[in-house]
Amino acid sequence: MLVVLPILAPMLGAALCLTLWGRARGQAAVAVLTTGAVLACAIALLFTVRASGTQVVELGGWAAPFGIVLVADLFGAIMVLLGAAVGFAVAIFSVGTIDPLRAQRGHYPLTLCLLAACSGAFVAGDLFNLYVWFELMLMSSFVLLTLGGERGQLEGAIKYVTLNLFSSVVFLAGVGLIYGVTGTLNMAHLAIRMDALNDPALATALAAPLLVGFGIKAAVFPLFFWLPASYHTPPPAVSALFAGLLTKVGVYSIIRTTILIFDQEWTLLGDALLIVAGLTMVSGVLGAMTQNDMRRILSFHIVSQIGYMLMGLGIALRLLGQGQAIEAAVMALTGSVFYILHHILVKTNLFLISGAVLKLRGTCELSDLGGITRTNPFLSALFFITSMSLAGIPILSGFWAKFTLVRGGLEGGAYGIVGVSLFVSVCTLFSMIKIWSQGFWREAPEDANPAAITVANRPAIYGPIIALACVTIGIGISAGPAFSLAKTAAEELIDNSNYIAAVLGEDALEADPMDNWEEKWGPKDEYAGKTDGAQPKPDLAAVMEAQP
Repeated sequence: MLVVLPILAPMLGAALCLTLWGRARGQAAVAVLTTGAVLACAIALLFTVRASGTQVVELGGWAAPFGIVLVADLFGAIMVLLGAAVGFAVAIFSVGTIDPLRAQRGHYPLTLCLLAACSGAFVAGDLFNLYVWFELMLMSSFVLLTLGGERGQLEGAIKYVTLNLFSSVVFLAGVGLIYGVTGTLNMAHLAIRMDALNDPALATALAAPLLVGFGIKAAVFPLFFWLPASYHTPPPAVSALFAGLLTKVGVYSIIRTTILIFDQEWTLLGDALLIVAGLTMVSGVLGAMTQNDMRRILSFHIVSQIGYMLMGLGIALRLLGQGQAIEAAVMALTGSVFYILHHILVKTNLFLISGAVLKLRGTCELSDLGGITRTNPFLSALFFITSMSLAGIPILSGFWAKFTLVRGGLEGGAYGIVGVSLFVSVCTLFSMIKIWSQGFWREAPEDANPAAITVANRPAIYGPIIALACVTIGIGISAGPAFSLAKTAAEELIDNSNYIAAVLGEDALEADPMDNWEEKWGPKDEYAGKTDGAQPKPDLAAVMEAQP
């Protein structure tokens, strides 16, 4: 039941908000209570998965692979918890920042629908339902993006929805091709049937449309321009929700499918991902360095930071494909999981802080800011802590996330991408110092018109910012538990036998992976040996068990 609640509770909350249409306070109360309940359920789910292993729910009583299943392994449970934390923080922040018209006309139910869709994507057990959750995310986010009807919002929304609809078409086409070849869409079942094809080139070709669709959702190079064109246009609470969650669903899907399903040509996929990761990091940070609006700078940095998440995955895939340095592969993938955990919290908080700045000054243009350290030293300190974490300054959470990635890269011999990541870190620090020096530290312009946040709104605005900053500091000071959690999740992702067994049963890996193979494909002998030079995959479970 815990697997279903992070989806069911927001949907029920959204329905209740619709019954309170036009009543901003009532909807806000429902949203805050609902997201708080989802956070509690997500914490309970994480502890349950940690203690008892992967949790599976078969909807409608139909067993996998024929029915719809929801699956929460450790990685999925971590993502559900992060999404719940972001949703709770944004719901509280919305109380103090969302204008009454938006609050009355759908902000809160749309926010809850978006959270339900993200949770559904993180626990989806088959590709088609993952597609369904992506579409619900797109619909909710598009309406949130346009709610209010301002010119800038509509311009950004056109770019946002156009490219995301294209990614949905590519994704659905890939799903159709995979079903046509394998006869299943259940991820655990696909993990077995893809291996039975004995044709790595065909499996990789089937992966291509999905990875393109996920890549667009994740805003990777070169199809990322929709993100900086749109994320700075809606209200800050909406921007923070988008910044924390939407692209990470795309990254999650890339990690899940490449490791679980498309493991036939890991070396090829790893090399491709490393190239994309490097270009994404560099293009994002260079774009940020040219901007003079605080929210646009932060939007470009979302793109840049996606590259770090793909960097760890690319290193891990390349090493796993070569059947060597398994420990380094685990370390690199641990870095990706750790970086996602760190980035969701930090990036959400930076957008919340930009919202507080917008509330105080009416603008986020650096040329119109300044003097915030004198008028609001507490807010300035919160920004400094969070921005330095994004840049990877010791001893904050960003340092440990980047340290883990760099360590995995060096142990795996990926010196080129490690050098790129260090260069981008320096450029990120430059961008954060630019915001700090021009927006916070220097004297305010003569025509500046500082405003004060009302006493009634202060808890709603400052509370989430303080809480997220404290979590960032806590992870930095005591990184051990977070690192251990990320490493365990990485090990479970690589050794996916437990995931498959939880969904299909203990005997799934021993059964014939293709029912009626010869009926559909012809004699198996014709397919034997079609490996195109691919090296046999190592026994990862045995290797990891043998390690001290």
